[in-house]
Amino acid sequence: MTLAGCDVLPPPEPSLTPEARPNGLASPRPAPRVQAPERSDASKALSVYYKRYENDLLVQGLLRQDGGGVDVPFGASTLVENFTNIAFFNEYTAQNGVLVSGQTQNLLRRWDQPIRMAVEFGPTVPQSQRRQDAANIAKYSRRLSRLTGVPIAQNSDTPNFVVMVVNEDDRLGFVPRVRSLVPGISDASLRAFADIPRSTFCLVLAFNDTSGSSSYTKAIAVIRGEHPDLLRLSCIHEEIAQGMGLVNDSPAARPSIFNDDEEFGLLTTHDEHLLKMLYNPRLSSGMTATQARPIIQDIAAELTGTDPNS
Repeated sequence: MTLAGCDVLPPPEPSLTPEARPNGLASPRPAPRVQAPERSDASKALSVYYKRYENDLLVQGLLRQDGGGVDVPFGASTLVENFTNIAFFNEYTAQNGVLVSGQTQNLLRRWDQPIRMAVEFGPTVPQSQRRQDAANIAKYSRRLSRLTGVPIAQNSDTPNFVVMVVNEDDRLGFVPRVRSLVPGISDASLRAFADIPRSTFCLVLAFNDTSGSSSYTKAIAVIRGEHPDLLRLSCIHEEIAQGMGLVNDSPAARPSIFNDDEEFGLLTTHDEHLLKMLYNPRLSSGMTATQARPIIQDIAAELTGTDPNS
């Protein structure tokens, strides 16, 4: 999961210019809106492909937005196992300078400082979509802040977590922006951003400043602008949450967005518990799964009111 972006932010409210009236008074007149550049045929084809994909998922009853119902109960033992698989394993590993899918165990990682989040858009993303996405991201970040206790403020001046919404035509133009956000970024990470296959819907990369540290200091997420509304919102939910430290997907996780089966499109109650566990003060960045397990069991029991050993 990984990056992309542009310096164009959602526009302010239209500026007003005076227009002369016969009585000498001025009436407000909206300034003309800037139209997004025309998208390429390749980008338009992706929009068609992802819309058909979303429709197929919906016909199958997938991309659920109910947060998990009575049909998917879970207790403390399920929560413990899912947390271990999602928080203590990587979804991707670097091999020969390329990021490839592969499960490797890692230490607990999370943010130990406030997050300054910015939303940046590619030039071909229309203004109406920018307003919608910026509002959705701001609302979701407030929810994540309440769940984790991490202060998350919208800050376009000195961001340390950038969410980039870009179309296919935009992405390569933002390699310099990515380099400026993460000086010294690896070639593998840059390639993951610059060469995203159609099968990769959205990405996030999170970074730390010092070797050996498990505390995040920067993150960049990329959301494909070609996605239809629900699929794009689903990507926003998953990538930002994974950028908080829930880095892996697990086929056993249910009800959860951290599962590639697309059953759930938006953050579930189960996933809220995972975030609360990750940022519980009894845990700390750099813990191993073995060190954390007895603590995780206690927290899961408290959250669910069930016995993790049952």
